[in-house]
Amino acid sequence: MKVAIYGLKVSLDQRDSFVQFFEELGQRNIEYTIEKDFRSILRNELALDLKSEETFTSYEDLQDSIDLFFTFGGDGTILNAATLIQDKNIPIVGVNTGRLGFLATINIEYLFESLGNIFTGNYKISSRSLIEVDSEDVEIEHPFALNEITVTRRETTSMITVEVYVNGEFLNSYWADGLIVSTPTGSTGYSLSCGGPIVHPENNTFIITAIAPHNLNVRPYMISDDSVLDLKIISRVDEYFLSLDARNLPLSTNVKLQLKKAGFRLYIVEPRDKTYLMTLRDKMFWGSDKRN
Repeated sequence: MKVAIYGLKVSLDQRDSFVQFFEELGQRNIEYTIEKDFRSILRNELALDLKSEETFTSYEDLQDSIDLFFTFGGDGTILNAATLIQDKNIPIVGVNTGRLGFLATINIEYLFESLGNIFTGNYKISSRSLIEVDSEDVEIEHPFALNEITVTRRETTSMITVEVYVNGEFLNSYWADGLIVSTPTGSTGYSLSCGGPIVHPENNTFIITAIAPHNLNVRPYMISDDSVLDLKIISRVDEYFLSLDARNLPLSTNVKLQLKKAGFRLYIVEPRDKTYLMTLRDKMFWGSDKRN
């Protein structure tokens, strides 16, 4: 077995956990490769003695034969990892070293209780759809998102207008600070904070949610993720922001966008004793009211 390891930052109080993790890999004779920048962080900030010199930096040099992709961080780390994995179908083991974690559901404190099951294949896989964007006017790097694709105003306090067409039919002109088109995975993210619904990841939908709409009768709208959405942006300034998860790109208002379901999926490793509804109750504190 061979695994890939990725993260964005660490803290000193996590050193013992990482030492134990790499010792476990050695005891099980598991090969590993580490993302180059993260390897430097582990060596410089935690002074770890890493046996493997093998690293990767991009989708192109990440081997297809990797069995598992470990991320250390939160959900944002997994979103970044999506640009490295893309269509390689490598399951992600999200180790949560932060706070929330709807995707990174294995807390680092309990990682070693789960490693035996993970390395013997005793886990579930949650398959997650992505959304992609295309344009005839500009080339977009990593044109996909696991959570959401968002268009927002740029360098103006004025709202923008986003004309939306679904399968060629006009839906609405959204006069707002912006518009979110979310996957079910992203329904607990930005869309939720703007009043969108929580959608189970097994549903095949997109959620269209306006950001601070001028018209109060505008409400979130769910459509099949087999739909194709065309977006035209109108603004008082000649630019707007396109955001793909956490990746931001300024575009001219002359650039029209087309959104549709991506041609690949991401696969998240989950413990067998953990379900999405359990995670939802835990993270949203449902049922924690002392009056219940």
